[in-house]
Amino acid sequence: MKEASVSESEPKGLSEIKVDADNLYREEVFTDLRVASLRRLVPIKADGSDDPSREPLFMGETQLMSQRGPLPVQCPIEASTLQEAIDKFPQAVQMAVERLIEEAREIQRDEASRIIVPGQPPPGKLTLG
Repeated sequence: MKEASVSESEPKGLSEIKVDADNLYREEVFTDLRVASLRRLVPIKADGSDDPSREPLFMGETQLMSQRGPLPVQCPIEASTLQEAIDKFPQAVQMAVERLIEEAREIQRDEASRIIVPGQPPPGKLTLG
């Protein structure tokens, strides 16, 4: 088994990773314990105090059952308040599911149009190295 290594050609090495102190958020999670989870990302300053100059962000999360098991769905929600995010949750999930379906169709189209080269594994097959 090969070991993963960081390429020298990468623009930034691991030692250069740093936290963007001007873009910090505190995460709050709300759930109905059935189908919906809402995350409110509250902008904060580097000292941990709220940053009123930036608006909070909302993310919706749920799971849909598919033939292959649960499918996680995450979606941004354009909202200013928790109540607004709750009200917009169903529409945001619907839009996210439509995007997932379109992405799956695009992958199917790409796979169907691939040219099979002799000696290469068929599409979707993994080879062990």
